[in-house]
Formats: sequence, C-alpha cells, structure tokens
Amino acid sequence: MTDRTQPWLEWPGFASVVAALGADNIRVVGGAVRDAWLGLPVSDVDLATVLLPDQVIKRLQAKHLKALPTGIAHGTITAVADHHSFEITTLRRDVATDGRHADVAFTDSWQTDAARRDFTINALYMDCAGKIYDYFGGLDDLKTGRVRFIDDATKRIEEDALRIMRFFRFNARFGAADLDAAGLAACARQANHLMALSRERIRDELLKMLAVLDPVPTIEVMITHGIFKPFLPEVHSASGLHKLIEAEHRLDDIAVLRRLFVLLPRSAAICEDVALRLKFSLKERQRLVAMAGEELCAVAPDPHTIRKLIYQLGRERFIDQLILRTPSKELYEQAQAWDIPKLPIKGGDLIANGVAAGPDVSRILALIENDWIDADFPDGKAILVDMARVYIKNHKE
Repeated sequence: MTDRTQPWLEWPGFASVVAALGADNIRVVGGAVRDAWLGLPVSDVDLATVLLPDQVIKRLQAKHLKALPTGIAHGTITAVADHHSFEITTLRRDVATDGRHADVAFTDSWQTDAARRDFTINALYMDCAGKIYDYFGGLDDLKTGRVRFIDDATKRIEEDALRIMRFFRFNARFGAADLDAAGLAACARQANHLMALSRERIRDELLKMLAVLDPVPTIEVMITHGIFKPFLPEVHSASGLHKLIEAEHRLDDIAVLRRLFVLLPRSAAICEDVALRLKFSLKERQRLVAMAGEELCAVAPDPHTIRKLIYQLGRERFIDQLILRTPSKELYEQAQAWDIPKLPIKGGDLIANGVAAGPDVSRILALIENDWIDADFPDGKAILVDMARVYIKNHKE
C-alpha cells in the first residue's frame, strides 16, 4: 500500500504517537486497514503493540501525551494527541471465555493476537511503512466479498456470541456472494446464545447493520435461519424494508429506526415493547412509537393541512410517517423547506391583559394556539393579542 491509502498519516497526533512508542513496536490493526484497502473512509484507528500497558503509558507521558487507561484490564490504553484519540492494545491471547467476556494474557506474537480475532478481514495489520500482514487470508476474502470466521466458527461464537450479529453485519456491508456456509450454519445452531447478551450490545449491532446501503438480503437470510427469534421474534418478513429503502434512496433520507419499524408489526404497543427491550433512549422510543400513528393517512394533502400536521407532529415525525406511507417528493421538500413558526404570544402576555396566573393561562393559551393554527399561523403578536381578548373577555364574564 502507498501513503495515499493510509489516511492516518495525515491525522494530527499520529506521528506523535508513533514517535513516542516507536514505529517497530506498533501496527495499525483491524477495521482501519480493511477500510483503507477498500478505499473507504476511515474514522478511527486502532493500534496493536508489543509493548506492555505500563510501557505504553510511560512512553506516551514522556512525550507529554495524554494516556487514558480506558481498558487496562484487557491491555488497552487510549492516547490523546492533538485532540485525536488512538486506542492502543497490547498483543493478547485468550485464556478463558464465557460467551460474553474474555480473560486475556499478553503475548509478543502478532499471529497469536490475530488468531483471537473474529473474521479474517478484521485480522489485518499494517506497519508504519505501509506493509500489510495477513495471517489468515483476509485480503483474498476482501477481494471476493467473503466474510469468514478465523479457524472454527463454532469456537469463535462460543468465545463471544455477539459474533453472530457481527457475522451478519459484516456480510451486509462487505459480502458480495452467498454467505460462508460454515459460518452461517454455526450462527444458526448457536442463535439462542444471543439471549445471554445484553440488549444494548445486540441493539448496537442491529442498528449498524440496518444502516448499510441495502441490508435486505442479509435480513432475509437471518429470518430464514431463525436468528431474530431469541431477541426479536416479531420479525417475520423483510418485504416492507425493501420498499422503504427504495423510498429512502429516492428522497435521500435514511433512518435506521424507520428501517427497524418496518420489520415489526405496525403496532404502537409492540414498538413500545421492542424499544424497551432493546434499551432505546426515551427520545428514540417515542419516535419509534410515533411511526405507528395514522395522522398522515387521515388528512387532505392541501398545503395548510400539511403545515398544521408538521407543526403538531414535529418535522421529524411527520417525515417518518410520510416516507413510511406516502413518500411524495413534493410533500417531502415542502416539509423540509417550511420554517416551523413559534406561537408569538406567551402566558405573560395574558397575565398582562388581566388573566390571573394559574391554570386559566394554559387553558386560554391552548385555545389561542388552536385558532392561530386554524388561521394558518399568522405572524405578529398583535394579531394573537386580538384573538386573546375574546377569550379573556369571556373568561372575566
């Protein structure tokens, strides 16, 4: 590889880390090497080293670089140089695994470290001169679009059951042919092992997979082989996902939560349950549940009604329903272009006009807001104050 395929050489701080640790002691490893070789953007660089963690810390600090023990139990130190972070991990071998965690010991063998990784395409190393070290045929697998476990697939999954989800995610992203038969069979046999994992880990892998350009073929294989049953038994078909992806690409608007929604039955209760099960944030849960709403189906497509619904739902939720149900490019562009107004009048304005502070303020303000929406959002506080006087008068009477 040439320098042009090593973007980290131009990153602030990389040269400082190399100078601190010594070019012969470190190699870039894993996803950065894989993606650079494929010509894909590289956002993070992980480094492997023969140095022990305490040596890494001492050398970084000697060059006045910040060294954070972010994964010290597993030999990982995060170096911060020129506002850029680099994870640096001492070469390791597994001593014991339980399907979720591993006890490790340090080694000075690059191949031993590579052997404990999941897939051949993730076990690539590159030294500071640009030479790639490929111990298990990862480059050939990249060329053919094959995702293959290192050594025995069953053993790799027994070490960490999340590798089942990673097998399908990497196939969705890099696969160019049928899935590796041995890997697929092992994942299907051991799918129930996913039940032992935290929902957060499964959620993160699922969302990453749904974010790829077209995950449908991989999702269909997962459904056929029962991979979803241990954690999302509601998923039975990917037909809705195929239609959604076509609409998203046409409008250039992709959202992984939308993609998850179309894999589920169209039920607010089920969406709520799934969101809780997968430990979504409150905001994500509310958005997923709102996708089950039918507000857009019940309105006429005239400009005022559309603006009214955008105001009431919010732009994001309106666009979700639009893309899920009637993906009109014209309505989509209207929704994106409209500057959603804010109600020009506040409770303090009502109090200044004679309404006593308390629940009547909120009640009258809500009535005024409804009138303002029905009048198609007229601008200016004076108009709203005139509206308010009618309600204030009735309130006093």
